[in-house]
Amino acid sequence: MSRLRTVIATKYGFLGGDKLYQLRARQTLPYLVRQAKAGQTISYSELASELNYKNPRSFNYILGAIGNSLLELSNLHYIEIPPIQCIVVNKNTRLPGEGLEGFLNTDFSNLTKRQQEILIDMQLAKVYTFNQWDWILSLLGLEPLVEDLQVELDKAKNILGGGESEDHRKFKEWISKNPQAIGLKGTLSNGETEYKLPSGDSIDILFMDKDLLIAVEVKSKISKKEDILRGLFQCIKYKKVLEAKQII
Repeated sequence: MSRLRTVIATKYGFLGGDKLYQLRARQTLPYLVRQAKAGQTISYSELASELNYKNPRSFNYILGAIGNSLLELSNLHYIEIPPIQCIVVNKNTRLPGEGLEGFLNTDFSNLTKRQQEILIDMQLAKVYTFNQWDWILSLLGLEPLVEDLQVELDKAKNILGGGESEDHRKFKEWISKNPQAIGLKGTLSNGETEYKLPSGDSIDILFMDKDLLIAVEVKSKISKKEDILRGLFQCIKYKKVLEAKQII
């Protein structure tokens, strides 16, 4: 009943309504489009943090309003618009909330978890390959998100190397013994810290899962955006060097 209520209660007014969940729906959709273009899901808590919403559970009506608006546009323009709201998932189950069921034309809650995962993967594939999201935003009078990282990239280029802090060392050691903390198997052997590469670089932690090598660059919550950007580029370098080493 609560799933049907979400669909019914948010059916009208998204395009011009001034209720809080309608205003937030307009604010939220460009973020979902960003995720669709990147081909990535986002958790309720992560999205709430980005939008400065205190309660992640408030997305129920917000995503319902977005879903109904897309249905209306589908009918108006005779095209199939995939349910972009399925991008928002529970951080533990990696599945959307029960409010999505009313938009899937299936008894989602009675499926097994594996069946739910398969169904959502099918929907996500449609969302990721739909190439008219910017057009959808324009129909709704919304603009796509544009983030200019040039300033942070320039700062990242000029970060001077320094000695490792004690906090970073302890954090790195802890991650090396707790691979499940970053989504890896908890049964993996302890990772090797400061793993040396033929390029002269050192990986913070290297885990081995049979023939799979998993490089980990550690950044803490006190790291600035430019330092995290630098770490992302370091991960790209590690990946390529490891692949070259394996080929040899």
